[in-house]
Amino acid sequence: MFEPRPTDSRWTGKPIVLVGLMGVGKSTIGKRLAARLHLPFVDADDEIEQAAGMTIAEIFERYGEPQFRDGERRVIARLIDGRPRVIATGGGAFIQDDTRALILDQALAVWLDADIDVLVERVRKRDHRPLLRGRDPGTVLRDLAAMRNPVYALAPVRVISQQAPHDVTVQKILEAICR
Repeated sequence: MFEPRPTDSRWTGKPIVLVGLMGVGKSTIGKRLAARLHLPFVDADDEIEQAAGMTIAEIFERYGEPQFRDGERRVIARLIDGRPRVIATGGGAFIQDDTRALILDQALAVWLDADIDVLVERVRKRDHRPLLRGRDPGTVLRDLAAMRNPVYALAPVRVISQQAPHDVTVQKILEAICR
């Protein structure tokens, strides 16, 4: 298991990988963070869909979560190539041991965290998340947070995303990584 070191929170030009629960804003915040840093932005889920020729939901339905996670790991490994960029990952990517080890070794992981009520409000706006299909978002997110937050906490940087303009969260990330 990896233990973050305080010096790991300073950005040195490695890829910046955003991790956290669904709905926390990894893609939206990631695009804005990349723009502020004048870096390319990549959404790992978009890259997975492009590589597979189907949506994340279709991949889950057709092949199941283990196959999806294997493809996700391969795509993230391709994206973390040493060049500076901002990468948004799916909520479960950092939970996978191999994927997390790769991110912690070759990138700067930033955990975007948010209150469950904020996440529920955000995820109710769109119905494309396989883990929420036919289930209560609050229950699912509370269960996921209980399991995943201790693993997300291994990221050297944690920033709270609140009900505020996205640029507020972007500024918090910049302050955390550029000190």
